[in-house]
Amino acid sequence: MTENEIYERLNEVFRDVFDDDDITVHAETTADDIEDWDSLEHINLISAVEDEFKMRFKMGEVSSMKDVGEMVSIIMQRGK
Repeated sequence: MTENEIYERLNEVFRDVFDDDDITVHAETTADDIEDWDSLEHINLISAVEDEFKMRFKMGEVSSMKDVGEMVSIIMQRGK
C-alpha cells in the first residue's frame, strides 16, 4: 500500500467520523485543524482507523501521535 492510498483511505475515515465530506487530511493535519476533533472523537477516530486498516495501535503510539503524518508512518510500518 502506498502513502497516497493510505491518505485516500484516511480521508474517507475522517469524513465518516466527523460527518464532513470536505475534510482532506495531510501529514501536518492535527486536532486543531478539525473543528469537532475532541478527546471523545479522537477515540472514535482511532477505532475507525484501526478497523479500516485491520490493525491496532499501541497505547503509547496513540498518546504520542502529533499529526496525521505520524499516523500514516505507523500504518506504513505495520503494512510491511
